[in-house]
Formats: sequence, structure tokens, C-alpha cells
Amino acid sequence: MASPNGLTSSTTDSSLKNLFKFAMSGQWKKVVETYRRDPTACKARITKSGDTALHIAVNDGQEDTVQDLVEIISEQSKRSGTEVKEVLQIANKRGNTPLHLAASMGNVKMCTCIARQDRSLMGVRNNDNETPFFSAALHGKKEAFLHLHSICGPEEGRLYYRGKDGETILHVTISREYFDLSFQIIQLYGELVNFVDQRGTSPLHLLASKPTAFRSGSHLGGYKKIIYNCTFVEELRTEEVSNAALDQPSGQHVKNPKNYETCCNFFWLLKKAVQVVLTKFYKDRKRQTGDTESQQGEQSATGAGGRRLMPSNYDTFFEFVKFVSKAMLVILGSGSSEITKLEAKKKKHTWSVQIMRELLQKTVMYEYENDGSNPLPSKVDETHPYALGFGGRVTDPRMEELQENSQQMTKNDQVNTGEDIKNKDDDGKEEKTSEIGKMKIQILIAEKDSVTEMLEKILNLSQVGDMDLDKRNIVLMTTKKPEAPAMEIRETPILIAAKNGVVEMVEKIIEKFPVAINDVNGEKKNIVLLSVENRQPHVYQFLLSLKINTVKESIFRQVDSKGNSALHLAATLGDFKPWSIPGAALQMQWEIKWFEFVKNSMPPNFFVRYNKEGKTPRDIFTETHKDLVKNGGEWLTNTSESCSVVAALIATVAFATSSTVPGGVNEMTGSPILEYQPAFKMFAISSLIALCFSVTSVVMFLAILTSRYQERDFGQDLPRKLLVGLTSLFISIASILVSFCTGHFFVLRDELKYAAFPVYAVTCLPVTFFAVAQFPLYFDLTWATFKKVPQRSYMVVA
Repeated sequence: MASPNGLTSSTTDSSLKNLFKFAMSGQWKKVVETYRRDPTACKARITKSGDTALHIAVNDGQEDTVQDLVEIISEQSKRSGTEVKEVLQIANKRGNTPLHLAASMGNVKMCTCIARQDRSLMGVRNNDNETPFFSAALHGKKEAFLHLHSICGPEEGRLYYRGKDGETILHVTISREYFDLSFQIIQLYGELVNFVDQRGTSPLHLLASKPTAFRSGSHLGGYKKIIYNCTFVEELRTEEVSNAALDQPSGQHVKNPKNYETCCNFFWLLKKAVQVVLTKFYKDRKRQTGDTESQQGEQSATGAGGRRLMPSNYDTFFEFVKFVSKAMLVILGSGSSEITKLEAKKKKHTWSVQIMRELLQKTVMYEYENDGSNPLPSKVDETHPYALGFGGRVTDPRMEELQENSQQMTKNDQVNTGEDIKNKDDDGKEEKTSEIGKMKIQILIAEKDSVTEMLEKILNLSQVGDMDLDKRNIVLMTTKKPEAPAMEIRETPILIAAKNGVVEMVEKIIEKFPVAINDVNGEKKNIVLLSVENRQPHVYQFLLSLKINTVKESIFRQVDSKGNSALHLAATLGDFKPWSIPGAALQMQWEIKWFEFVKNSMPPNFFVRYNKEGKTPRDIFTETHKDLVKNGGEWLTNTSESCSVVAALIATVAFATSSTVPGGVNEMTGSPILEYQPAFKMFAISSLIALCFSVTSVVMFLAILTSRYQERDFGQDLPRKLLVGLTSLFISIASILVSFCTGHFFVLRDELKYAAFPVYAVTCLPVTFFAVAQFPLYFDLTWATFKKVPQRSYMVVA
């Protein structure tokens, strides 16, 4: 008798414990011996999670052991006349077979070893409704996925590429940003581009909801932008399955030590240099021979949008620039983590655009499909007659099933006036109930889900009243065919891209499908309204640059279901902070700038003045920005108080130093004794500058503290006062430090000489720390004050 473990009664508990002990301690040779000696051990679950020894070996990455165990299982199945699948499809409590584990780990050798025993193993689903084929894609294991595809083929692969909630392998790879694998899937299963999950989400929807996967959604500054632009990434190409991965452990790539990377990169660059020299000769030869194969050099001179960045005769120069830029990265140390991160970011941005092009090339989103979900309207509404007679008899054949179930309906589903009612029992005999009056009312049987609606129609079409006992009233009426519940209106990819600021996708979709510019969501918000509402200046500026005047005017005049125009939505503040700027006051400044930018982007009186609630954009702006104005005022007060204290201290010290003369004065002439020393002149000038700018700083901060903090003051007045105050403060700090050092230099110049400078540097550190801590605020304030259009912080809103 077999046990729940799949073992026969001959298998003792000691053998199970030994098998568990061998697997846990890594004694895989003994596990293999146990499998050979005891055929029932192959089906034994030895852990609480229901794993067999094969599960554990796969999890541990024991490729040779897995191969031995699979061969033993295959041999034993042949001898016993059973299928090897019966053992290899044994799953643990999570429903994972050994092939599931191998696929999720991306181990090509183990996947191939198990899958070749029986291809149907790739169709076994776990508790999450995932096949091993799906798991390889879910975890981004490209090599394992391609090998499994080569084993099962595209026809069988179509049976395995869906997971839970209707997600396909293309959905999960785009969702997890495995763009290199996504590209291969599109080449192998192009139909997946138009597949949606249970929520109606297509792969293009998912890509549109990932703004950080595109260049427009990433902020790079300083040296990072330089390194990013000097990094060149090759575009993705269709890959063929290679058996080279079977010769080495899967998922393990040979990496050089850190101190060897520069040397390896140098030799790699020498190889590239030879390729650059031979590029022109090679291409000329290909032109002469009429070779029409793909040219790698031409593809390398294309940008992320797919268009050539330069003429074809510039390719050699372009390759040389790539060589020089990569050489610079090698010199700087291309093995550093920062450069590696920037290179990965550049790959993601380049490949996401390539995936977007592939999806748009194959999508049929804007083509009409007569698939039943959106049928063409018919000329005549289809109706069906219902004959409702005495005793619940229904003469319409469509209602036969309803007649059979009429006896089981509850009292609430029947219309009964309380008069004398006659019903038919199962034998067809009439059964009379107690008579309350002479008259009776017919019983109308209706569908359970539409009782009220049908009764209302009957009452409108027929006179239902007191009738003679010997008469019957048969009501014939027609009803429309019940409509299927409408699916939830899903935002199109261009609307999601507009919400998230993916201007690359917005531009490409409009270029390929101009009709997409008219898309609206369930709230009747189009691409303009969504870009304004979610503070996406790049998308809005692109829409402003469109040349189609008639369409452009109509989309900018669009109002949503509440009557809000683009200016109303620009005036509405959401629950999140959209701008990449610190401080409530600067947030308020950019809100005002955004409102004014949208307002001035169109002619006067272009936008509707009132919405359905009778509110103007200015009313909405004042109402939704009350808390931000309050927080901005508090932030300015705290900042001004802390800075004014420092400015007042510097003003005091500057006044004292400016009235003091180092070395004294000549009693005869009254002139300073050291007036002809260069250090003395520097001392006098720096003291005066420190005094002047410190007083200016104090005045500016006092002006902020005494401000009314009105809504309009945050636009220009308060930020400029704060900017002038901080600028004056930094200048006064620098000047007072110079004044201190030059004045003290006369004391130490003969004794310490040049050793005095390090002493001065250490002495100035405390004050310098304050200035450095305020520099980020100063730079942000300067940028926000002089920048015309605010810059969005890219947060996913879909």
C-alpha cells in the first residue's frame, strides 16, 4: 500500500531519514546511490514543504547530480513500464516541480536535462498557475527560456505562455523590465503584443506605466550626464539558441578580478580599434559585392529612436568617437560601480525605446476588430416575444427553462395580489387556494434578475385589473435582448504615457497613429488634460509644438466630465508632490509657474472660464493651495530666522573688524602703519564687503519675516528676497573669513610663515560647514527662480 509520500510499505522510516540527511549535508553521491538501490526513493517527499531529493539538488545547483538522478529515474521508468513524467512532475506544496525550480534559477543545463525527458513537463502548472516555461520568463532567465523554447517549439509554447490573471510571458518581462528577453519573445511570439490580461492590460500599457525606463524619466546631472552620453549601447538583435551554455554552469559568467578589469578593457579596446580601422574597407567591399546582409556599423550609428544620427559616410568617424569615449571610461576605471550603474541605465533606456517600436509595429490597437466585444450597431433592435399566461405558462420556447424552474422561485419573485390563485402541480392538476373574492389576478413569471423591469413594462402595456374567473388574460410583450455588462473602460497607452511623462511614447504613437490624439478616458480626459493634471511639462510642450492646427485647438479646448478645462486642472493640487524641488515655498513657486505657463500657452479667454460647479481656475487654485501656502510661509519663516541670526553675527564681527586697524596708526600722520602691505589692503576691502553684504542679508531676511505670505507673493517676490538674502550671506561669510585670515597674517607671518595657512583653514571649518549645508538650497532656489518651465519629479501615477 502506497503512503502519502508515494512510497510503498517496504520503505522504512530510516531510509527516508538517511535520504534527508544526505541531501541536507550535501552528500550527493550517497543520494544517487540511494536512488539506484531503492526505486521508491524517487517519489519520496523528504521535507515539510514536500520536496524530493531532486528538488533539493536543483535548488542547490548540483547539475551533475541532477543529471544522474534524472537518468536513474528514466532507466527505472523503462524497466517498470511507467512514464518518466510520473516522477518528474511530482510537485512540492507550492506546486513546483524540479523543472519549475530549474527554470526560475535559469540553469540551462538542468532545464534541458529534465525537459528533454518529456516535453509535456513544461506544461505542468504550479499553485500560481505558472508553467516552467512561464517561470523562466517571469524571472528574466533568457538563456533558459530560449532553450526551453527550442525544445517545445512555438506551437507547444503557445500552450504554456500564460500565467495567472491572464498575464503572458511578454507582460511579466516588460513589467519586470527584462527588455532583452522581451525583445526575443516579441520575435518568437509576435501575437502576444495584442494580448491583454484579465484587467484589459496590454504589454504597451505596462511599458507606458514605466517612466523610469525611458530617458525622459531620469534626472542626470554633472559628471553623470557626461559619462551617460559617452556610453554607447548596441541595440538588441534576434538571438539563436547556443549550446555553449551547456558546457559551463548556467547563470555563472566568468568575471575578472577588479584589478584585472582595466587591463582586460584595454585589450578589448585594441580589438575595437582594429575594427574601426577596417570598418571602411569592409563596408566598401560589401557594397562592391552587393552584399545585402545587415550591417552592424550602420546600426551603431542610429539613435534610440531608430533614425540615423549621421550620414552613412560618417560611420567610421562615429566608430572612432565611440572608441575614444570608451578609452576614457577605461582610464577613469570602467569597473567602478557608478559607471556600471550608468551603463545599465543607458541599456534600459535604449532597449525600452526599441521594445516600444516593436510593440507599435505589431499592435492593432486602433484597428477595428469584430471580435464581439465591440459589435457594429444593427439597424433594428433585436427583440423577443414573451407569452405570459395563467398559471405561469410560457408559450415562448426561450422561456421553457424558466417554466421548469418557476416552481422553485421564492415568494419575492412572484406577483401575488392575495386573491384566489390557481397553480398547476407536477401532475398537471390544478390546485385551488382559498378564495378571498370573486376576482383573480394573473401570475406573471419573469426572469429573476429583471423582475421589476419586466413588471413595469407589463403594467405600461397591459391593463391588469379585476377580471371574471372564467377569463384569462394573456399579455404579449417584447423586450430587448439583455445586454452584457460593459467592460471597464481602460485608458489607452498614450494616455498612460502622458500621465507618466513618457514623451518618447507619446511622440511615436501620434506619429504612427494620429487618431490616438483624440483618446479619452472614463472621465473624458484627453492627453492634454492628463499631462496638465499630472504636471508633465515635456509632454505638454511637445503637444504645443504640433503642427496640426485644427486638431491641436480641439484637443486643447477639451473639458472633462466635470467641465474642467486644462487651466482648471493646472490649478488643482493633487495629494502628491509633483515637483523635484525641496521646500514648500519652492513647491508653491513652481505651482504658480505651472499655472501661468499653461495659461499663457494659449490666447486670452481660450479656456472655459467656469466648470460645472461654477468655479473658475483661480478659485480652484486658491482653494486647493491653502495648505501649501501655509506650509510655505512656515518654511520661509524658519529658514529666514536661522539665516538672519548668522547674518547678524557676521555683521557685528564685520563692523568690529572694519573699525580696527592692524598694526596701529602713525601718531604723526594718522595713517595706518601697514597701509602699503598687500595683506592690509585685502583686510580693509574684505571687512567692508562683509559688513555691507551681511547687513543686506539681515534686511532681506527681515523683509521675508514681515511679509504677508499672500498666494501671489510666492511667485517672484519671496523667492527673490530669499535668493538675495542667501547670496549676500554667502558673500559675507567668505569676506569675513578673508578678513580674519589677512588680519591675523601679520601676527604669524614671521614665525610660522606658510604654515599659517593650514591653521586658518582648520579654524574656518565650522563656518564653512554651515555654508556648504546651505548650498543645495541655494542652487535649487536659483534654478527654480530663473527656470521658466518647472521640471517634474517622475513618479508613477498609473
